[in-house]
Amino acid sequence: MVRKISDIRQLKPEPEIKIGRNDECWCGSGKKYKKCHCDFDARLDEYRMKGMLVPPRRILKNPAQIQGIRESAKINIEILDYIGEHIGAGVTTQEIDDRVREITKKWGATAAPLNYEGFPKSVCTSVNDVVCHGIPSAEQVLKEGDIINVDASTIYNGYFSDSSRMYCIGEVSADKKRLVEITKQSLEVGLKYVQPWRKIGDMGAAIHEFAMENGYTVVREIGGHGVGLEFHEDPWVSYVCPKDTGMLLVPGMMFTIEPMINMGGEEIYISDEDGWTVYTQDGMPSAQWEIQVLVTEDGYEIISY
Repeated sequence: MVRKISDIRQLKPEPEIKIGRNDECWCGSGKKYKKCHCDFDARLDEYRMKGMLVPPRRILKNPAQIQGIRESAKINIEILDYIGEHIGAGVTTQEIDDRVREITKKWGATAAPLNYEGFPKSVCTSVNDVVCHGIPSAEQVLKEGDIINVDASTIYNGYFSDSSRMYCIGEVSADKKRLVEITKQSLEVGLKYVQPWRKIGDMGAAIHEFAMENGYTVVREIGGHGVGLEFHEDPWVSYVCPKDTGMLLVPGMMFTIEPMINMGGEEIYISDEDGWTVYTQDGMPSAQWEIQVLVTEDGYEIISY
C-alpha cells in the first residue's frame, strides 16, 4: 500500500545515546556494542557531519526482526501467487478480497489495509486508469483486456510485509502490455542502485529516467515507504527525485520500491466519492509493481514480491 506525500512527517534527529563499548548494543542483538554497531555508528556520524540524511536507529532491523518479516512475507507472496492462479475475466474485485481474507485467516495473520485509516477492505485492487488504492467491489467485474494491480500487505506476529503485482486479464492491447512490462523492468533498473552507503535518490532517479525514455510519466505525489516494524515507516521513497539526494542507504534498512507509471500524463486525482481511489487525470492506464527490499552489507535482498 503506497504512501502519499501528504503523509510524510519531518524526520527529527534522534538524541544521541551514549553507549559504553562493553554495554549491550542498541539494536537488540544481545552483543556488546564494540562487537556490533560501534564502528557502524562511527561511520554514520561521518556522513552526518557531511550534512547527509542518515537513517534513525528505529528503522534499522536486526536479524531477529528480519527473520520475522520474512515469515510475514511468505504469506504475502502466497496470497499474490494464489490470486495469479485464479484471476480472470468474470471475477469480481470483491472475490479477490474474499480470497485474500481467507488465506490471511488460514495463517493466523492480519490484512494490514483493513481498517487502516478507514480503508474498508483487505486488499487494494486498481484496474486500468486507477493508479492505486482501488477498493474491491462486488459490482466491479474484470473483463477481457483489463489490467489490474493487486496490492497485498500482511501483518504476522507483529511484522509487516507489502508487495503488489500486475495481472493482465486475457488478451490485452499491445500498449497496455508494454506499459505493464516496462513498469516491471523499472524495478530491475532501480535495484541496481540499492547499495549500502549510497543515496536512495539514485534509485528513484534511475527509475524516473527509464520510464521517461520509454515514453511514460511517473506519479509524483505518491511513492514507496519504509516497512517491517510498522506499515509505513521512514524513509519516503520518491521516483521523480534527482540523483544524489535523499536518505543514505545502510544495512538493515527496509523499504518498498513501487513506482506508479502512467501511459499518459503524470496528473492524478482522488475520488470524492470514497476518498481513497486514485485515478489518472486523463483516464489513461497506469501500472505498478511493488517489491519490499532489505539493504544488506553487499547489496539487497528481496523480501516480498
